[in-house]
Amino acid sequence: MSSFIATAPAKTGQNLIRNDGFFPDIDIDQVIAATRLDGTVTAERLRGALVESALSVNEELATWKAAQLAAGHDSLDAVPAPRIDNTSANVHRYQRAVFCGARAALIERYRDYDATAAGDKAAEALTQAVEDLRRDKRWAICDVLGISRSTIELI
Repeated sequence: MSSFIATAPAKTGQNLIRNDGFFPDIDIDQVIAATRLDGTVTAERLRGALVESALSVNEELATWKAAQLAAGHDSLDAVPAPRIDNTSANVHRYQRAVFCGARAALIERYRDYDATAAGDKAAEALTQAVEDLRRDKRWAICDVLGISRSTIELI
């Protein structure tokens, strides 16, 4: 016997999360589309995950941001960088970092607890997805900073 459980479509029209003025505001509808959220995550939890992720990314980029402000760039979009789809590569990368961080946090919070072998396998797959999202967040931040994505050291 098999069954199909449909989830409600993700809500749209939930406005923006206002950022600090230098980094871009976060369009929740854009996040829903980019991360393929299906409506199982409540608007409040999504907003909370995005706020926490943006705070984390902003903190990691704080020193770099201060240098850009000192150089006369009043927003991330104004920092010289290649432009794709009429948007700075830095903005694309910033959004990727924030979106990936939020998605990873949501996956961690929404795991199902299942003691069966299938449940163990599903949890293992989710763990890999979280690790991939955290890696993508890290790489996006490194790309904004203009540093290598990995550090290799001979022992």
